[in-house]
Amino acid sequence: MAAALPDTSDYHSLLVAPNAPDELVLGTHQGLFRSSDGGRSWTQAELANQDAMNLARASSKTVWAAGHNVLARSSDGGSTWQDVQPAGLPSLDVHGFAVDPESGRLWAAVAGQGLYRSDNGGASFSLVTRKVGAGVMGLVVLPDGRMLAADMQQQALLASEDGGKTWSTPLDRPVMTVAAATDNPQLLLASILGNDAGIVRSADGGQSWVPVLTLPEGAGPIAWSESEPSFAYVVSLDRTLFRSTDAGSSWRQVTEEEG
Repeated sequence: MAAALPDTSDYHSLLVAPNAPDELVLGTHQGLFRSSDGGRSWTQAELANQDAMNLARASSKTVWAAGHNVLARSSDGGSTWQDVQPAGLPSLDVHGFAVDPESGRLWAAVAGQGLYRSDNGGASFSLVTRKVGAGVMGLVVLPDGRMLAADMQQQALLASEDGGKTWSTPLDRPVMTVAAATDNPQLLLASILGNDAGIVRSADGGQSWVPVLTLPEGAGPIAWSESEPSFAYVVSLDRTLFRSTDAGSSWRQVTEEEG
């Protein structure tokens, strides 16, 4: 029998523990839920009744959560959280959030506003562009500085190589989220909506895409494992979880009997 995800109103973010591929954190409109068995079972965790649309890891201990009127930082791997209210953001309705793995810069896509950047650890943010960001639901920064934005307003996956000044369109489909493999930033997974909804995979940094998993109900957040780089997870919007053990080439539904 398929293992069911927590019965919440939405699923927006997913994070795998840095040293344990079976330890997962799911961000929902009702806060965080944790699983220690690869998604077979879940328990309510931190940020209860807060909307964790984004989970981003800055280091093994520092984790960020952002969403509707939520911006919080944990310095102990997610056990405790502190609210952050930086200068420069027009609101805390942060639909997309990412950490640059090389520089540590923070990026926030504020709903209806644009894309903002922090160079001081979240103390303050400044506007980068209003052309991208207002409709972004998924955001990732690759080690080479390239930025990918799943923009629901423009119904496409956008890419920038110059810090958000100019953008190209590597995938002209409505994309909910995008994630890069921890050991190979050229290897990408994206969840698409609409016709042929599901997961598509790129092995060349987004130049070409191949469908790898059909999810008629739609696909939500994706997460890669750092300790087991061939492991990846994706949340189906029908309240089921899928796992890949071959770097996203094939997928199997997580069941109650086996994670």
